[in-house]
Amino acid sequence: MEVERQAYSSCSHIQTQMRTSLHTYNKSNTFPHSFLPNHVVYKDTYQQKVFCGVYSDEGNMFLSACQDQNIRLYDTSRGRFTLKKTVKARDVGWSILDVCFTPDASCVLYSSWSDYIHVCSVDGDSETHTALDLNPDERRFCVFSLAASTDGKEILGGANDGCLYVFDREQNKRTLKIDAHEDDVNAVAFADSSSQLLFSGSDDALCKVWDRRTLREDRPQPVGHLAGHRDGITFIHSKGDARYLISNSKDQTIKLWDVRKFSPKEGLAASRLAVTQQNWDYRWQQVPQRALKRHKLTGDTSVMTYRGHGVLHTLIRCRFSPEFSTGQKFIYTGCSTGKIVIYDVLTGSIVSKLSNHDACVRDVSWHPYHNNMVSSSVSKTTVFILLMKTMMKSIC
Repeated sequence: MEVERQAYSSCSHIQTQMRTSLHTYNKSNTFPHSFLPNHVVYKDTYQQKVFCGVYSDEGNMFLSACQDQNIRLYDTSRGRFTLKKTVKARDVGWSILDVCFTPDASCVLYSSWSDYIHVCSVDGDSETHTALDLNPDERRFCVFSLAASTDGKEILGGANDGCLYVFDREQNKRTLKIDAHEDDVNAVAFADSSSQLLFSGSDDALCKVWDRRTLREDRPQPVGHLAGHRDGITFIHSKGDARYLISNSKDQTIKLWDVRKFSPKEGLAASRLAVTQQNWDYRWQQVPQRALKRHKLTGDTSVMTYRGHGVLHTLIRCRFSPEFSTGQKFIYTGCSTGKIVIYDVLTGSIVSKLSNHDACVRDVSWHPYHNNMVSSSVSKTTVFILLMKTMMKSIC
């Protein structure tokens, strides 16, 4: 594992600010965030590959989406993992590819190779199922990434036609289609609870920042670009402060960005050139040595670069650890080798590798308040990893 520290003086200043912020938080926080989950206490095995698994915002429910077209909802409110409901997904092409809860956790959103984003209720005994028509121009269409605004009224999607889609649930129609990237949009996220700033990431290796208030279909201008990856971006996660975000990439790295430091034109050109030089397919080929270049690209404005996990076969996710229990001092990610890899945000060092699958881990979700996490793998299992008091592993 190697960490590339970028040679920008502004980045050193940003790191100092992050250290100060975390130190202040950690002094006042009595929750034992210096211990990481390390012991498997629950495993659910399915007949087909598991693509997604996420906790609700409050952590009372967990959602799992499998290639068998079933959405499984687990009750986790009492510290247990109890299957509450199974919903048969509709209009699924190949597999469910992304899921998310609405902010109030009353509904689940999911997408697939389809013209529609689907919404299904999870509250109560009755079930409602609604298809949200994005009305795309492409004949073969897929939304790879979903996000719901804080008020639950707008749904943001990133698709294989290079566009961002915004669907208004109150108006029941698509309100925006933005020509955002030169290739598939694999990742979208809201920057914070205001839902005004949007992030997108694409196979063109660029992250873009958008202002929802100024988005226009006839003039799709981003607020700024974040360039530095050499290959396509598979996932984006916001720290929730409208400032920091992380991106996972097929170049086998995670990068930490600060939106106060956008990339110059030289950075965009360097990333575009690097992508054109990639002539391998991450879905079924191993990473060629020539793709593992260590030196940073011209105009790379990322704050940190994290190495030590594999991004192969599928759109592997990475996230900041929860604020409540860890002060967001870690970054965790799935891995093509079947591991969960946890990095220290500030040092870039790997603080834990959990090996609980025999195939690629596509998704991992850390409980927002308790020190446990759930990993979802194409090995057809969802594993619940829990911190046990008798098996604590200090990383201090």
